[in-house]
Amino acid sequence: MELFNTLGGKVETLEPAGAPELRMYCCGPTVYDYGHIGNFRTFLHVDVLRRFMRQLGVPVKYVMNVTDVDDKIIRNAAAAGKPIAEYTAKYEKAFFEDSDALGIERSEIVAHATSCIPDMVVMIEKLASRDIAYQTEDGSWYFRIARFPEYGKLSRKDFEGIEDGARVDIDEYEKDAARDFALWKACKPGEQSWTTALGCGRPGWHIECSAMAMKFLGESIDLHCGGEDLMFPHHENEIAQSESASGKAFARHWMHVRFLLVEGRKMSKSEGNFYTLRDLLLKGHRASAIRFLLISVPYRHQMNFTFDSLTESTNAIERLRTFHQRMMKGPWPESTASGEASLTEAIGEARTKYTAALANDLNTAEARAAIFDMVRVVNSAADAGTLTKKNADEVLEVLNLFDGVFAVLKDNDAEITRAALAWAEAEGRLDEAAPELLTNFALSDADIDALVAERTQAKKARNFARADAIRNDLLAKGILIEDSKDGVRWRRK
Repeated sequence: MELFNTLGGKVETLEPAGAPELRMYCCGPTVYDYGHIGNFRTFLHVDVLRRFMRQLGVPVKYVMNVTDVDDKIIRNAAAAGKPIAEYTAKYEKAFFEDSDALGIERSEIVAHATSCIPDMVVMIEKLASRDIAYQTEDGSWYFRIARFPEYGKLSRKDFEGIEDGARVDIDEYEKDAARDFALWKACKPGEQSWTTALGCGRPGWHIECSAMAMKFLGESIDLHCGGEDLMFPHHENEIAQSESASGKAFARHWMHVRFLLVEGRKMSKSEGNFYTLRDLLLKGHRASAIRFLLISVPYRHQMNFTFDSLTESTNAIERLRTFHQRMMKGPWPESTASGEASLTEAIGEARTKYTAALANDLNTAEARAAIFDMVRVVNSAADAGTLTKKNADEVLEVLNLFDGVFAVLKDNDAEITRAALAWAEAEGRLDEAAPELLTNFALSDADIDALVAERTQAKKARNFARADAIRNDLLAKGILIEDSKDGVRWRRK
């Protein structure tokens, strides 16, 4: 597996060092609000990488953190008049529900910042013993950047002439600022705090990830992942404090996922183009199509999310699912037919190209193209009557391999959309749902199955008026019936 390493700026082999498993850490959600699609693009690409490493036979020990205390959380919880634990619980639950809906597998370890504060205290004490951390008059503790000469090696920024003692207290600050950053923030009225050997207070954002990664994965880890917006200052600060505390390289490999644009513009609430997964589900889009689209552009390329591309993603999944069902259903002749060997070769080539693409810096676009090329060739053979059971079995093996990473063949979109509608109703936001969505889901899957069966019987009885009436009624509710030589199937628009 070859993966671009931000530290050093080149593609390098990704493999475990000194352990049978790849020790991987990803900066997880800060649970102060619902996650937006830009956040989930990062987590989806990390999911793709982890799934593919498993296919390569490399076990992965994956730790993702949940930041459940930071400046934004404290501010929002105070405005809501709630303790931070109560405030964050709602958004943490929503994050994992959304992750499940997008097919993101859970990490082996989910580390909560508030559960690891003793580990952060120990780390700060170690830095203080080396005069790298210092305490100010108000009781806060800061990291002395001037004591880490390699500061800037990840983002490759030039920070010569760092002013010793120039401090910044907020977690997120100017992209070109190089200032001593807060490790521990002294108590303030109205803020939740912890009483420790450092005094009364709470951790800064940057120390949280270092302490959690090192607690569960060791002082040196194989891979650290996150969005490109975290490269500086967050990841730069992680490196500085971790390596100053341990004397060892913190992470050998760094993976950063590029920003997401929406309709060509930076996503923001002021632009009116800020979308959470739930926003898109309530507009009538499918979770599987959102997953497929967000991973369709390789992680090192900036992606432009458009609703036209989301429609194309929906159609692509329909094509894949229809093809998969066709291969499953058959029946295909057992005997060797003309062209069987050449089809076997084409299917094998698709498998090789798929694997090679993902192994080449996780090129999801080329991997996906290899599969669709196979679909085209095999469908042509099936239409011509030259596809054998052996070929179909070979195709299904490749599709299973593909779906082990892309995870879109299983159709649970209706279940996910129903859950989104139930959430919207509970939150008093049902008016945000597309009207056709409410009509579409007025019928359960069982109701639709019964009507489709009734239509089939009506056609057999030559009662075409009833058959057409059922089809038209379902179409009005957003249910499409598709008749083919392989049988009858239905789907929600």
